[in-house]
Amino acid sequence: MAPPIGNERDTTGTTRRSLLAGVAALGALGAAGCSRVATASTTEGGDLLERLKAAGVVRLGIAGEIPFGYIDKNGELTGEAPELARVIFKRLGVDRVQPVPSEFGSLIPGLKSQVFDVVAAGMYVNPDRCEQVIFADPDYQMLDAFIVRKGNPKGLHDYKDVVEKKAKFATGTGYAEIQYAVEAGYKESDILIVPDQVAGLNAVEAGRVDVFAGTALTTREVVKKSSKAESTKAFAPLVKGKPHVDGGAFAFRPTETRLRDAFNVELHKLKKSGELFRILQPFGFTKAEMTDLTAKELCAGGTG
Repeated sequence: MAPPIGNERDTTGTTRRSLLAGVAALGALGAAGCSRVATASTTEGGDLLERLKAAGVVRLGIAGEIPFGYIDKNGELTGEAPELARVIFKRLGVDRVQPVPSEFGSLIPGLKSQVFDVVAAGMYVNPDRCEQVIFADPDYQMLDAFIVRKGNPKGLHDYKDVVEKKAKFATGTGYAEIQYAVEAGYKESDILIVPDQVAGLNAVEAGRVDVFAGTALTTREVVKKSSKAESTKAFAPLVKGKPHVDGGAFAFRPTETRLRDAFNVELHKLKKSGELFRILQPFGFTKAEMTDLTAKELCAGGTG
């Protein structure tokens, strides 16, 4: 669930990170999956797909964030990205997926150092990240939303409201929302940075902040059981003065263009048939989050 700051959704990756009761299970599976993958090939376009077929397994870098990629209460890997990976890699001749848990900010470094084969964490595509990795086309698009106290007493509906009403503002580590708030005029040093949307919800409920910013999907999911907080209507943040829509996608090492291209072929088949929506819908995605955005336009700084 964005642009510039670090690694993911964040502004270089904004992020999302761990939510879940299965953190212990996440660690256990991580231990089994953290040995490094084979050294990258010098073959034109890479030969990783052939090596994955031979091994019968692909290692997925995940960040433990619901609903993008996480370990559930039964210790099973799930989330929109892992479930989509299962379908696509099966079609590519790779029968199994294996999770390699990581901090969100460590996903791109882990991919580049070959700790895993692909990032499957719903990572936002943005120009900063595109300088480090290559992306498949987005499998979803996303707007922002706020977590606020019930009734939204301060009337906070976008970043401009947060600045004008001098609201106490929080967002997640490496989230793209940091830059969106700064662009609207919020002082970065005044932003409360918390680990994830659960911590953001807690901060709002406790009155430590007036608002937590995240993706529309994660905010609406996390407030479902809250009696003290609610999610605002989704909105497009402004980037360079224009409304901006983010798109999340799988990331690959720059040398592995053949694997990325093969992945894209299957992804577009799923989009055309409607199967992509059926895969993502159980994780809270709606048809409004389906997209025809391309990695190329997002890497170029679209879409405003």
